[in-house]
Amino acid sequence: MDVGTNNYVENCTARVNHKYYGIDYPGSEATGRFSNGFNTADTIVQQLGGYDRSPLPYLALVNSSTNFSGDVLRGVNFASGGAGLATQIGQSFYGKVISMEEQVQQFGTVRGNITALLGESKGDLLLQNSMYIISIGSNDVMTYIFMRQMTPEQFIINITETYAIHLKNLYSLGARKFGILSIPPIGCCPLARSFNGGNCTDDTNNLAAALYKPFESLLQNLSSTLEGFKYSLGNTYNMTMNVITKQIGFKDVKSACCGTVTQQGLGDCKEGAHLCTNRDDLLFWDAFHPTQKGSQLAASALVFSQDPEVVTPINFGSLRNA
Repeated sequence: MDVGTNNYVENCTARVNHKYYGIDYPGSEATGRFSNGFNTADTIVQQLGGYDRSPLPYLALVNSSTNFSGDVLRGVNFASGGAGLATQIGQSFYGKVISMEEQVQQFGTVRGNITALLGESKGDLLLQNSMYIISIGSNDVMTYIFMRQMTPEQFIINITETYAIHLKNLYSLGARKFGILSIPPIGCCPLARSFNGGNCTDDTNNLAAALYKPFESLLQNLSSTLEGFKYSLGNTYNMTMNVITKQIGFKDVKSACCGTVTQQGLGDCKEGAHLCTNRDDLLFWDAFHPTQKGSQLAASALVFSQDPEVVTPINFGSLRNA
């Protein structure tokens, strides 16, 4: 979901503001999106209507204006590539990323600016009618798989409780409509396959799949206990596995379009690395992230699908108008 946040983070190595990222973005610009073009944040808001791409990163707005002027009224993107639900996720791997906890704090600052611009009553109304799209947790799962410092059962409990804290904090700041993406089958991403003879890694996938029900139960509980709390939960695990097993829409659902093959597995996508020519034929852009086409198909399912195995209890399009 990062649309350039990490470009502004000192000592962050999780940056993709270089070739070949953005090769299919308007002007072939490497904006910091982990994609060949638009990412899932962009494609969701495009399909919801009213936006041609995701709002700007919070740090970009801070960098350009001391008071944000009126830019925040069109929305803000807080996502930081490499971050997780747990505060420490990504910090040792990438030097510094913006944790979910810090992202919520940034939203608190934005809330203050919106209130200052519109007044408290109109500001609250805008925040309550806005939609909050969240896709996080994959990095928590990957870190757990590498570290394994507790049982899978305890990990699931911990991560769900942490998610609850973040969502309640967002609610207390005025958020009401939550569009949540569950954890995809990250055991089938090219990086995971490179360590397993080209096959999906079952333990990673099993953990990702096991998190769906606790997330669903959490959202059901919050919607029944917090007045006005509404949600849409996208089952990105089911969506992605359906594409992979049936090879829907792609000629290649295993390989990375861009990357360097090394003895340690699949390396970075950068200038000089292998780059495929028919990018719409592949599900994966780099070792971990989908192509622009992959993001577009995911967004269509989230926004329009009526299948409860894909998105529940309503789709993102219905949530926007709820």
